[in-house]
Amino acid sequence: MRDGASAVAEAIRGARRVAIFCHVNPDGDTIGSALALRLGLLSLGKEAAVFCADKVPDILSGLPGADGIRLLADFPTAPSFDLLFPVDIASADRLGRLNGLPAFEQLRALSPCPTAQVDHHGTNQGYCEANWIDGGAPAAGLLIYRLLQALSVPVTVDIASCLYAAISTDTGNFSHGNTNAEAFRVTAELMETGFPLTQLNRRLFTLQPEAQLRLTARAVESLVRRCGGQISMLRLSAADFEACGALPEHADTVVNRGLALEGAKIAVLVRQQGEQAKVSLRAIAPVRVDEIARSLGGGGHAQAAGCTLSMGVDEACEALLPLLARALDSQG
Repeated sequence: MRDGASAVAEAIRGARRVAIFCHVNPDGDTIGSALALRLGLLSLGKEAAVFCADKVPDILSGLPGADGIRLLADFPTAPSFDLLFPVDIASADRLGRLNGLPAFEQLRALSPCPTAQVDHHGTNQGYCEANWIDGGAPAAGLLIYRLLQALSVPVTVDIASCLYAAISTDTGNFSHGNTNAEAFRVTAELMETGFPLTQLNRRLFTLQPEAQLRLTARAVESLVRRCGGQISMLRLSAADFEACGALPEHADTVVNRGLALEGAKIAVLVRQQGEQAKVSLRAIAPVRVDEIARSLGGGGHAQAAGCTLSMGVDEACEALLPLLARALDSQG
């Protein structure tokens, strides 16, 4: 195990009741990793619960144990845990908010105990007492797999299903530039359990609600290309979501449509959410978008990042364009 991993494993060994946390607007990696960890801890005779500030997206609701994920607002007010464990959460503020305030410090006050985390965001500064951060890992799910191995936890069909959801979604079904040999090796080992690969793949990557399909069509209709077609800009208004009967989660993968175009190196989706503009950025290596997101108060990975801007959709698009153009110029 790499630096930091031993400390995290030791923190788990010394805990009996573990609270596991997913990040806001949860994706397959944070949900799948958290659920796999919980199942592993249960097999060791420990108590474990998973909390998230937002509801589980529909495509992930069928994962083993997903129906037991509790809202962060339901975190017990009396001390109930002896380890707080964020998973795939690059910074403490990404846990969400409780009563309008950053949640992490409130959680530590409600349940004073050690903290440990596993994450694969290179920007993570290590806000827990025990930190295992591997920015080179394609998904947090791979780190959870290594952790479970170190804890001598047998990988069951249910654990394999959760880990596969984590790894496959964060690698774009093994198509993103972060995909490495370990992702394939671990997936092959997970397949040895006989988990329902075909059914899970269909749920994660093929099936979608009609509202999501109609929302994607509206985003594609908004397409504008800049810098000789190297930048694809998509946008969605509140009216688009209302007309399609769509939820915010239905826009999570829409930005990828912009990279499907020949010649595109950067794709941007700007969508209205209340009084703010939510920005999703994607790029094809060697072009990076994480530095842009970070300069605007967001974060993420080199080729997949995002941020939130306190402005309208059109204004956000205009503000982003020169930053994206400079990224193309500086990164070739």
